[in-house]
Amino acid sequence: MLIYKIFRSDEWTDMQAKGETTGAPIDLADGYVHFSTAEQAVETAAKHFAGADGLWLIAAETDRMNTLKWEISRGGAKFPHLYETFKMDHVVWAEELPLIDGIHQFPEMS
Repeated sequence: MLIYKIFRSDEWTDMQAKGETTGAPIDLADGYVHFSTAEQAVETAAKHFAGADGLWLIAAETDRMNTLKWEISRGGAKFPHLYETFKMDHVVWAEELPLIDGIHQFPEMS
């Protein structure tokens, strides 16, 4: 199953250079890497990245992760949280997430 992480350009560049990351500042503060399902990603972008340009949408394969937990979060929905380093080996694809007229334009996701 694919899950999704939104990164700022510098965070994505850093992960590519190092081959892994412990996440964005919010991830470090919470102690796990936040992900969203395809259905949750648009709301995540609107809530946490409103008006932000220079974002990347990273698709990751859950079968490649060892310590992924589904936990209750926003609105009582279960969100995927990764309790390990997010590695490039987990990444299936990455695409820029352009901001057009104040709305992030998402690619097709499954």
